[in-house]
Amino acid sequence: MSLDLVLITGMSGSGKSVALHALEDAGYYCVDNLPPELLTSFIALQHEQQATRVAIAMDVRSGVSLPIVPQQLEALRRDGGISLRSLFLDATTDALLRRYSETRRRHPLSRQEGRTDVPEQHRVLTQAIELERELLADLRDGADVIDTSLIRPAQLQSYIKSLISAPQTPLTLVFESFAFKRGVPLDADYVFDVRMLPNPHYVPALRPLTGRDEPVIEWLREHDDVARMYDDIEQFLAHWLDALARDHRSYVTVAIGCTGGQHRSVFLVEQLARSFGARWGALKRHRELDAG
Repeated sequence: MSLDLVLITGMSGSGKSVALHALEDAGYYCVDNLPPELLTSFIALQHEQQATRVAIAMDVRSGVSLPIVPQQLEALRRDGGISLRSLFLDATTDALLRRYSETRRRHPLSRQEGRTDVPEQHRVLTQAIELERELLADLRDGADVIDTSLIRPAQLQSYIKSLISAPQTPLTLVFESFAFKRGVPLDADYVFDVRMLPNPHYVPALRPLTGRDEPVIEWLREHDDVARMYDDIEQFLAHWLDALARDHRSYVTVAIGCTGGQHRSVFLVEQLARSFGARWGALKRHRELDAG
């Protein structure tokens, strides 16, 4: 019996608890902060108990044991009885600072107690976050990265559930639309800027609509530049996807941005996901629309 194993790692304050709750709701047996030294024996126990769905959260609290995790994951991937998905939750330093300020929680790598000097607290917390990034860099590589900087907990839960419900294929593509004015997603492997394309925002009848609405779709299809952009992105991805799959990549996130993340980027994400979904696993996210 195959074991569906999801490993959740990431930055402190990035939403790992929310992700773990989403997996628990989806029927996974969840374990938070499992010491890496126990991973192999824990998986062996799950096999003995004929478990089918298990989710494990690991983070910087594991300290000196973190370096052994990548080797453990590689061994698990070679196990024919395990289907492994590795998710890494990330967020900008500014977003993490804001969350710690709002919750007044202490970062696990912060060693200074009882500080009342706010600028000094901010400096110490920033240093702890940057150190955490360094310690988790190897775990981030090879994982599917989800940028939680600008998404609500409900959005994150939806993203997690869509990932785990996606068909198992050699490579899963995640097409994500976004607004440049709100920042480039941290989880993007490739970023395409389509702000130079004709903008439906300046057509009064189309302004309140989105790139999923038929009038906008028809309007964009009338412009040769939009078709050329689509062809360029499609050809680039088609050329390199086989190589990415051979490199054992599980997920590739393609982010497409326009000014507001409502029309052009949404249209292209919808079209590309439909095209590549015929061969690869293809998911789509609309960061600005999903936040509504």
